[in-house]
Amino acid sequence: MSEAPFDPDRPHPPADESSPAAPAPHGWKSSWRRHQDTRYPSTPAEPPDDPSADQDDEPAVYAADGAIHLHRRVDVVAQHIDEVILETRKQDLLEGDAQDRKVLLQQPFVRSEHWTEVWDQALHTGTAGLRQPVLIVVAPRSFGSSTFALRLLAERTDTRTTLVKLEADWSRPSRGRLPLERDHAYQLDLKHPENDVLSADFLNALSKHAEHLQGARSYLVLTVAQDLWTDHHLGERSGIHVLHLCQAPDAQQLIEARLANHGYGRLVEVLRSSAKAKASVRGLSAVGAARAARTAVEAFEEQLRFDRQSGQPATADGTEWLALVQRVEAALTDWRVELDSRFGESTTRHSSDNPSLTLEDRCLLLALAVWQSAPMPQVTRSASKLQESIASSPAGAAALSPAHSAFSSRGLRRRIMDVGADVDTQDTVLFDRPAYGRAVLEYVWDNYDVMREPLITWLAGTAADPSPEDRAVQVLTELTVRHGTVEYLDLLGKITGRVRPDVLGTVMDNAVRDEHVGRLAWSKLYRWAARTEYAPVVIAVCRRILQETDVTASAAKMAMVRLRRVAQSNEDRDIRRTVLAVFEELADRPEVKQRLVAEVRSWQQDKGSAHSGGLAFMALTHLTDDGMPWLMTPSASDIEAVRAVQDLLKDTATTAEIIPRLTAWIRDCADDPDLYPLLRDQLLPALRGHNMFDAGASLMQDLRGLTTTDGASVADDFYHHLVDVRLRPVFPPPGDAA
Repeated sequence: MSEAPFDPDRPHPPADESSPAAPAPHGWKSSWRRHQDTRYPSTPAEPPDDPSADQDDEPAVYAADGAIHLHRRVDVVAQHIDEVILETRKQDLLEGDAQDRKVLLQQPFVRSEHWTEVWDQALHTGTAGLRQPVLIVVAPRSFGSSTFALRLLAERTDTRTTLVKLEADWSRPSRGRLPLERDHAYQLDLKHPENDVLSADFLNALSKHAEHLQGARSYLVLTVAQDLWTDHHLGERSGIHVLHLCQAPDAQQLIEARLANHGYGRLVEVLRSSAKAKASVRGLSAVGAARAARTAVEAFEEQLRFDRQSGQPATADGTEWLALVQRVEAALTDWRVELDSRFGESTTRHSSDNPSLTLEDRCLLLALAVWQSAPMPQVTRSASKLQESIASSPAGAAALSPAHSAFSSRGLRRRIMDVGADVDTQDTVLFDRPAYGRAVLEYVWDNYDVMREPLITWLAGTAADPSPEDRAVQVLTELTVRHGTVEYLDLLGKITGRVRPDVLGTVMDNAVRDEHVGRLAWSKLYRWAARTEYAPVVIAVCRRILQETDVTASAAKMAMVRLRRVAQSNEDRDIRRTVLAVFEELADRPEVKQRLVAEVRSWQQDKGSAHSGGLAFMALTHLTDDGMPWLMTPSASDIEAVRAVQDLLKDTATTAEIIPRLTAWIRDCADDPDLYPLLRDQLLPALRGHNMFDAGASLMQDLRGLTTTDGASVADDFYHHLVDVRLRPVFPPPGDAA
């Protein structure tokens, strides 16, 4: 999809009018474009926006008379060698979101001694500017390299430089996908285990790219996961400097900085005063420290709610200091010692002197971890479902019946108290330990591989509804964010897509928005888009993204690319109709409209799929401009509407879809003496030609009973314009057109 609309300020050179016109595609003798200056040819064909369609071919460059000239794929138009001006003409460039420099500089930032050393290595001695146009920051995952890179650009680039965080929506790194504009500083994360694997060829091409960056006073900082940086350190490359970030910032300092930045000074005091809390956060990665800060805030909010319920003032000053310290300590601890004893050994019967839980009690504890405080019947039903889902085989004939087994065990109230909860007089379970519940879930996930599949199955099955507020959906989302590997997403899709595709859609919608697993989630949606069973999930996620009024350009592009892939890869008519409905719903949004236009243009240039191009065109048929169909006005000059209509009418698979839209156009304009003849005369060429008789007859049949302002039959009017007078005895007008 085109991300660079036609620039009227830089038109193409005039065509040589003395040379014969080249035959247009689809068998047309000439390219007919309404209300357009025919001196300029249409925008050149561009490659499809497919993450697998990467190009690294370099344009041939030579210098003459002080100017730079480029041939083959022209990505860069340069006027002078000392002032390189770059103009993008490719569709498939990576997109990103502009970053507010002031906001970046106000965010908490902790720079340890090691970070300061690496920071200094990135700077040019004497000028304090960036050392090279391309910097590569290699660091272990979750060490904060993205924060390091963005802060470096915010502090050490000129204030007129635009900061952009790119989204690497590709199947492999490619220099041809990197954008290049004057006075821009780009930051790009390369951390996908499959799609971001680096090659020597890419790094060599990146060295050439650095020359253009330098000429445009622009920069690129790549943050690369350490496990992807293999054997690339051999040999220096011009224009590139590699930095190795080997340590994360101090976890406690980072937590304190984040808390202070958000106005939680009292929590900073708690953290500093508690040796247990400080021990719990020691050694955390940058990502782990950020999560710990959020956990501490959640514990603080929980204490405020407790104070309100107990009649205490709902302010920080009214919070009991000791209670707050204990709650924060409980929230930050990992509970491994206690959980090691709870899951320490295999037991079949409960014993008061043995803290290890039986199977049924472990299921109960997991149910409490998910639902927290809830009615007792809900908790026990949920625990029973989990126990059933992990049964290895059906019970044998000699086995006890479920009723006998349950009735012979300890009472539910006693079991609930043994796992650390309580029951009030209304039989509601009280388990006010969200941090402990999270620790239980993570402990089971980390220590019992065999439990992962039944755990996902159980969570998906027990979700009351697919809303983000549902506790089971929240837990699935937390697991996805914490364990969002390729293998996990495969497992999540296989299980949840089968039992609860609506829940899977909500979880993936949350995942693509997460800064750490978003890339993996988008990549998985791209793969799922080609599979019929996952198409509804992909459509639902992309629809939610595009519905947002503040959707970023990069997110909108990735959503549209995946919807297009669904349309291209699936022959199911229901799926096709669903994609069309999404396009129609969103076509009046400027960002989506622009991409739909680009999709039609790509189809008409034989560079895109007729499936998605046709759907995009039909979605645009609902737009109007002063009563006229927008596609038939000068505003839509980028689209050859008549040609598109004829192509859709020729295909039996789309004839039935486009005719009702043409009928709606004509009906809306029939009572306007100026618009109707204009629209009719533009549609007539599309209804003439080979294999168009059936389509024309169907359209005239749909127009029966429709009249113009002077009482003339519209169907009869089209009939007299389309059917030669010599053929009318053989082909009479539609039934009641007279």
